[in-house]
Amino acid sequence: MNQIEVQIMGQSYLLGCPEGGEARLREAVERVDGAMCRIRDAGKIKARDRIAVLAALNLAFDLSDRAAQGPAPATATAATSAANDAQGDDAARVQQLLARLDQVLADDGRLL
Repeated sequence: MNQIEVQIMGQSYLLGCPEGGEARLREAVERVDGAMCRIRDAGKIKARDRIAVLAALNLAFDLSDRAAQGPAPATATAATSAANDAQGDDAARVQQLLARLDQVLADDGRLL
């Protein structure tokens, strides 16, 4: 397992990364960083830990909502499908949740 250094809201993190997963991990970091920065920039919440908790709550809420609705239609590319087969459906769900968080924050800034 490799380790990569990333930045989220200006703070460095050293993360473990499976072989061949660096691009996906960096994409996830970019989405998390963007989502957390939007929450911070909205001006209502300044504490990093509260921002992270609210982002995590949104992801958990969306995950439970999606689980209740059943599986989403397959829209992945062949490369993504192959990666998801190897990594399981969890990686695809995380990507969907991050996209949903981006959409919620862009739509009206509501956190829940």
